Amino acid sequence: MSARLETLCQNLQNTLGERIRDIKTVAGEVTIEVAAEHYLDAARLLRDHPDLRFEQLIDLTGVDYSAWGEGAWQGLRFAAVCHLTSVSKNWRLRLRVFAPDDGFLVLPSVVGLWNSANWYEREAFDLYGILFEGHPDLRRILSDYGFVGHPFRKDFPISGYVEMRYDPEQKRVVYQPVSIEPRENTPRIVREDSYGDVGHG
Repeated sequence: MSARLETLCQNLQNTLGERIRDIKTVAGEVTIEVAAEHYLDAARLLRDHPDLRFEQLIDLTGVDYSAWGEGAWQGLRFAAVCHLTSVSKNWRLRLRVFAPDDGFLVLPSVVGLWNSANWYEREAFDLYGILFEGHPDLRRILSDYGFVGHPFRKDFPISGYVEMRYDPEQKRVVYQPVSIEPRENTPRIVREDSYGDVGHG
């Protein structure tokens, strides 16, 4: 581990202390995990503490760990993962927090700390169903407002449950059960018998 990463890890331990559930350095990247009850407080310290100064949130996404490690995952299923950057310190950090209840996914919103989290949290809500408490405008951002379900969950069918189409008789968009049959696409490679033989052009 480089001296810079060692300094970052030490600063994280000194500043966040027992709020950190886990800290890992893999491939030159530091990841910390905090509990949901410490998420907002830890995020504020990451942004404001002079030894850390993570001024920018560059990404936030949801993750469904239900099939992680070939189905061997034993912990909580859904997490929000933030990628933070410190311009002044020139380092990066991944911050992960699990929703404490797999049946009702609620985490605090960090929009008040990093305004860039606004659309990212909406995306995580839309695709994974994570509710961000305190978000100023939490609604779907990619799928239609009438869409049912969260398509990035590992148990969501690839073809979905419903499809929408424009009905010219009703002069509006209508929803109906999916009419296509689920199928596996297997690529086919068709080559001439002599393909790859020496002496054939």
